[in-house]
Amino acid sequence: MTPYGGNGVLMSGIPGVNPAKVLVLGAGEVGLGAIIVAEGMRADVTVLDIDQAKLAKVSELYQGRVRTLVSNKENLETELYQSDVVIGGVLLPGAKAPKLVTLEMVAKMKPGSVLVDVAIDQGGCFEGSYATTHQEPTFKVENSTYYCVANMPGSVPVTASKALTNATFKYIKILAKHPMEAAHEIAPELISALNVREGVITNEK
Repeated sequence: MTPYGGNGVLMSGIPGVNPAKVLVLGAGEVGLGAIIVAEGMRADVTVLDIDQAKLAKVSELYQGRVRTLVSNKENLETELYQSDVVIGGVLLPGAKAPKLVTLEMVAKMKPGSVLVDVAIDQGGCFEGSYATTHQEPTFKVENSTYYCVANMPGSVPVTASKALTNATFKYIKILAKHPMEAAHEIAPELISALNVREGVITNEK
């Protein structure tokens, strides 16, 4: 919205006027969530990722309504400079997020563009990002606006808590009923969540 520093583009557009261009960096859980919202608002959505399998999943889900591109410097810059909204959902487990978008790139973006750094809890994937609060969520960088609220789900705690419970409750039941070895056989994905056992580090990440 223009009063808040935006470029005055309606996400959905209207007949005869193009919708906003939304660029999603990363096709993981965060990226897919962003795509659902942006595509649902009828924005023009593109997603970049280095994982071809994740891109294929997006392509299959949206049947061409969302563009998918391999993430490299050329594709990133081409899409970045055309975008009204950029959502950074890049995550490296156990490590700081890579700085995919530099200040030099931001300086070349559309005036009034918005960059949402969902990776801010891991240090952020935009150069110049720093954690903000729900009370003061945004700040200006060049001619763009950054939104870098740490713990973004905290603004909707009821929904966030229910979603987390839905995702974890099945594992809680398994762990409550079975010893560790049996639990890992029932749900092998639990192994990646085990960090220390009997004083030994089992997951260096």
